[in-house]
Amino acid sequence: MIKKLLFIILIGLAAKQIYQQYNVPVITNADIEALNSTEKLSDFKNYQQYSCDGRQYCSEMHSCEEATYFIKHCPNTKMDGNHDGVPCERQWCN
Repeated sequence: MIKKLLFIILIGLAAKQIYQQYNVPVITNADIEALNSTEKLSDFKNYQQYSCDGRQYCSEMHSCEEATYFIKHCPNTKMDGNHDGVPCERQWCN
């Protein structure tokens, strides 16, 4: 009798483990909050005109929006000397 009870408990625990493993939501509330706190959809629409082409300096940019795109999406940029997330503060983003 005790063996049967232990067997049933073990089966139940295994089933619970499997259920929890595969019953994960695709997107969580934390994911939604993170998406809402980042860039707005309109920012992404404006960014479609830019692409990482090797430019690194403020003197190579044509606007604050372009510099912001490059600093957020392209490697090795040198446009945020004080590391505050705002590029080209003297030239474009003042």
